[in-house]
Amino acid sequence: MVVQAEEGRLTTSSARILVATAVPAERDAVARAFPEPGSPVRLPGVTLHRTGTAYDLLATGVGPALAAASVSAALTAAALVGTPYGLVVSAGICGGFFPEAPVGSLVLADTMVAADLGAETADGFLPVTELGFGTVTHHPPRSLVRQAVEATGARAGAVLTVSTVTGTASRAAALRARHPRALAEAMEGFGVAEAAAAHGVPVLEVRAVSNPVGPRDRAAWRIGEALAALTTAFGKLAPVLESWNPHDHRPDQ
Repeated sequence: MVVQAEEGRLTTSSARILVATAVPAERDAVARAFPEPGSPVRLPGVTLHRTGTAYDLLATGVGPALAAASVSAALTAAALVGTPYGLVVSAGICGGFFPEAPVGSLVLADTMVAADLGAETADGFLPVTELGFGTVTHHPPRSLVRQAVEATGARAGAVLTVSTVTGTASRAAALRARHPRALAEAMEGFGVAEAAAAHGVPVLEVRAVSNPVGPRDRAAWRIGEALAALTTAFGKLAPVLESWNPHDHRPDQ
């Protein structure tokens, strides 16, 4: 496979970090944290934006399936040219569970949960693990989460991945009942984590809250504020990500 950038071959080093967002607006918010303009790097099926010496930014598309497919394509392409990534970060805006995660706040996942992967039964929802197969959680490295929280002031907890955004108070209450540590819901984190796990690469998820989880009220959305918070977060987070050594990572740390 020949992987070409605008200026030549992909030259990702093992220290590079892949940041996956759902849409270009989130990708661009991350890019604004860095002084260098991004340059496109075209891979089979995906286009990265390379920023500085450490980051490749990828807008995967919305939802866990597209996120997993796009991130897997990027990880595979990098591995095939002998320059695998050292870390994958799922980033973007999200819905926050009030009052723990108000609009404009920042959350970091210590647990990434596939909240609606399973089956509805007469007795309620059963996660896929209770059906006897699959997984519904991924855990970012504890040491990295701790350092990221210290650097950004974010709150750490569970971030739920859903395929259908919550739009009612009853569904929000049901999710909180099943996941009492949940701070936020988004649509890509678990898919990103599945791809990273398949490649043996550590993963982190960082989200800025743009709206409350619950009844769908566009007047309550603060997307611009959340994107600005994401930019600020990456400005503080970058030194942590760049200094964290994945080779020192153990599953319990």
